[in-house]
Amino acid sequence: MKNILYIVIPCYNEEEVLPETAKRIREKMSILILNEKISKNSRIVFVNDGSKDNTWKLICELHKKDSIFSGINLSRNKGHQNALLAGLLTVKDIADMTISMDADLQDDINVIDEMIDKFFMGNDIVYGVRSKRETDTFMKRFTAESFYRITNALGGELIFNHADYRLMSKRALEGLGQYNEVNLFLRGIIPMIGYPSDIVTYERNERFAGKSKYPLKKMLAFAMEGVTSLSTKPIRMITGLGFGIFIISIFMLLYTFIQYFRGLTVIGWSSILISIWAIGGLILLSLGVIGEYVGKIYLETKERPRYIIESFLNDLNL
Repeated sequence: MKNILYIVIPCYNEEEVLPETAKRIREKMSILILNEKISKNSRIVFVNDGSKDNTWKLICELHKKDSIFSGINLSRNKGHQNALLAGLLTVKDIADMTISMDADLQDDINVIDEMIDKFFMGNDIVYGVRSKRETDTFMKRFTAESFYRITNALGGELIFNHADYRLMSKRALEGLGQYNEVNLFLRGIIPMIGYPSDIVTYERNERFAGKSKYPLKKMLAFAMEGVTSLSTKPIRMITGLGFGIFIISIFMLLYTFIQYFRGLTVIGWSSILISIWAIGGLILLSLGVIGEYVGKIYLETKERPRYIIESFLNDLNL
């Protein structure tokens, strides 16, 4: 029976929460092994994303004390998405199924059982989806839900209210490995794989300890990354916007001629200033969007490695 499970957890400066995270997930894995739902060769893999605190030291200590804990140490900080990808692709030839989750214990580990059940029912991908956002502030809830709706409207295929808590089969990971882009947005790429999938719903908890690694500035950058990585619709919208402004300019030209022949050619400073600011702003906005795409092309053509693994702690390489 193919039931080796690897839980992949990216970590960046998580020394405050890591001991509790390791304890709770270890307990969950023990129960799953005892109930013969997963193999005793299953592992918990912490991926250290260039942390500046004692995160990697703690991972090494956990591995020495208990072989169920494995660790991947990246050579430097490469960001959450690259760290997650590094973990997933490193274990894809070892595990029959992987579950990715964050280290802050906000994801409900009790739905892991349901994820595994759906995997054995024939699903290659099982998405963890938040059932509600009552613990979020109004602004956080509004911006997050707007992000999903806008991204989907612009051509993305995001699972609504799903982040990076998901189960993937070996076959799904092999499919993911064929996507070679440098600009990663996994929650948009994975639905493109196209294998049978399902969802489980859960209520997200408050962060156990430490600070969020995604302040507003980072969230906005992540949203921009997602939209421009998945779709070219923003560029098409610029084309449509330019065409619309051109049509308006024709009407304004006709209006000017009419006013001239009526003898009402009083120049209005307000309309001129508004037009200059509006058109100037639209030009700068358009250049910014185009520049975002050009920048991504530039990074993709360099073909730089998405991550470099310095060390992999694992006593079981099948």
